[in-house]
Parts: sequence; structure tokens; C-alpha cells
Amino acid sequence: MKWRIASVAFLLGSLSTGMSWLTLQPVLIRLLDAARRLALPGTPDAEALARIRTFLPLALGLDLVVLTVLAYIVLDLTVGRPLRATEAAVEQLGRLQLDVPLAGQGGPLLSRIQRALQRMAEALRQEQAVTRSQLEALREANSRLARAQTELVASERLATVGKLAAGVAHEVGNPLAGILGYLSLARMKAEGPEVKDFLERIDHEVQRIDRIVRGLLDLGRPGSAQPGPVDVGQVVETCVRLVRAGPELDGVDVTLDVAPGLLARADPGPLSQILINLLLNAAQAMGGQGRVRVSIRQEAALLYVEVEDSGPGLSPEVRAHLFEPFFTTKGRQGTGLGLAVSLNLAQGMGGRLDARDGTGGGACFRLSLPAA
Repeated sequence: MKWRIASVAFLLGSLSTGMSWLTLQPVLIRLLDAARRLALPGTPDAEALARIRTFLPLALGLDLVVLTVLAYIVLDLTVGRPLRATEAAVEQLGRLQLDVPLAGQGGPLLSRIQRALQRMAEALRQEQAVTRSQLEALREANSRLARAQTELVASERLATVGKLAAGVAHEVGNPLAGILGYLSLARMKAEGPEVKDFLERIDHEVQRIDRIVRGLLDLGRPGSAQPGPVDVGQVVETCVRLVRAGPELDGVDVTLDVAPGLLARADPGPLSQILINLLLNAAQAMGGQGRVRVSIRQEAALLYVEVEDSGPGLSPEVRAHLFEPFFTTKGRQGTGLGLAVSLNLAQGMGGRLDARDGTGGGACFRLSLPAA
């Protein structure tokens, strides 16, 4: 662009010099002729006139250079720089860099172009903001859809497993009751410490089978909850008192963040079963030592009960299978049915149960229920 401005400046300088020379040439020639007539040949005046005539072409060239430089400076300040700034702004807009400073300079035409570019940049900024909000809403909708699909698949799997488990538990439960009866009689008539020890071990394992069977029955039992207005805070306090009476929470510091008068549509029986299970799971995850925080809050039409512990937390692999039947991290000490049954009970009351990372690095289980 600078070469183009220099070419235009040279052209303007040439035109100005030519016009000046054409205008002044007759006057200068008449003045020189008059002076030559008055000056005598060989005198200093005649020599000065001769030098002046020789200097005229040089003056013409110097005039051309000066006018060209002046024209270049004026054109660069008034046209070149504003055009270069406008060109840079257009390139930035092409890269969607919308914070473009455009000063109103360069004359009326360039000022109008720059104002149009500023309006276009503002319109693009607004479109970008709308697009970002739409993308965020779309991501949130996709996330909700993925969660709903996961929950639907889990619910269908849970229902299928529950039906199968109920049938198996019924078939196993009847002979198991007979085994428990005969085992009780055998322990009453047992003689010798070794036989009694064997019978104790058998009783322990049979009791474990009985717990699994009862869990299967709970898992397969259709939802029979009768939701109604329940003071969730009172249920939470009652459950905490019950669990504190056992040895599982001896070394656990339980804090309650419970506001009075928060009502949810729930059934106190299933709700208590869910809360006790979550409290016992938190204590077992921390090895019986740590902190558990139970909080209740209401947002719009939902009431949230959160049980957060200071344990090791949940890995992504564990979280992916946490609510599946028979999945456990407790080895032989767990049946893998507690959270599956709790999820089934929560859904029977029209609620949800999920797990997430706690604020202190542990796990946080959140039960959501419809507010009453």
C-alpha cells in the first residue's frame, strides 16, 4: 500500500510542478528578457542572469521532490494509515477476533466503513453469545438425556434382576428356613467344643445366605410405598440416633445440617431404610473412623438429602457399577444389594438416588424427593 501511496504522491507532485511551471513560465521568461536587455554583456548582472537561467531546471526538480514528499505525507496520514487500520480490523474480524478498536479517522467515507465494521463486530458478538448459550443448553440437555437413559437402562435391568431374584429367593427361602430350624436344634444338642465351633460357622454362613435372600425379596418386591407429607428432618434425626446406638458409628463424628419443617412426599419406612443404609455404608467406607455430614436443602420442587463422608471416595469404575445388584467393594462382608434396594425404594417414592464426589474428597450420596 505504501508503494501505491508513493506513486499517487509522485503523480500529484508532478501535476502540481507542471501546473506551477506552466503558470509561472511566461512571467519568468518576460522578466529574464527584460533584465537581459537592461544588463550589458560581460557585466556581473549579465552573468547573474545566465546563472539564474541555468538554475531554473534544478529549481523545477527540487519543486517536484518537495511536492511529492509533502503529498506522500498528507496521503499517508489521511488515507494510508486509516486504510491499513481498517484492513487489519477486517482481518481480525475474519479470524472472529471481535474486540477490534476502530478509530473514526480517514475522512467521511472511511469513517462510515469503520462504523459499519463496528456494527458488524457487535452483531457477531451477540450471535456468538447466543450460540454459546445455545451450545451450553444443548450440552446440558444431552447430559440430562444421557443420565435419563442410564437410569432407564438401570431401572429395566434392576426390574429384570428383581423378578428373577424374587423367584430364586422364594425357592431358596423355604428350604433355608428348615435348615435354620434344624441347625438350632443341632446347636442345642451339640457336645464338644469342636462340634460347637463348626455349628457356629455354619450358622454364620447360613445367616449370611438368609440376609441375601431377604435382600433379593426386597429387590424383587413391587413398590408398595405410600408417599405423603413427611418431615424429613425428623426422620433423619431418628435414623442417626438409631445408628449411633450401634458399634458401627463409635468412632464417627456425625454432624447434621437440618432445617426444621422441610416436608417431602415420601414413606417414612422406606426413607428410613435408605438413610440407615447410607449411614452404615459411610461408616464402613471410612473404616469406622472419620466424619459424616447429613444435610437437607430444598430447591424448587425437590428436596435433597445428602450424606457425605470423609472416606477415600469413589473411583469412576466403582461409580459406574455402584447401584447394580450384587456389586460390592466389601468382599464377603457385603451382599451388593443395599444400594440397589435403596435405589429401588427411592424410585418407588418418585425420587432418585445418585453418588458424586464430596467436597472433602470423600463420597456424597444424594437422595432427591418431591417436596410436599
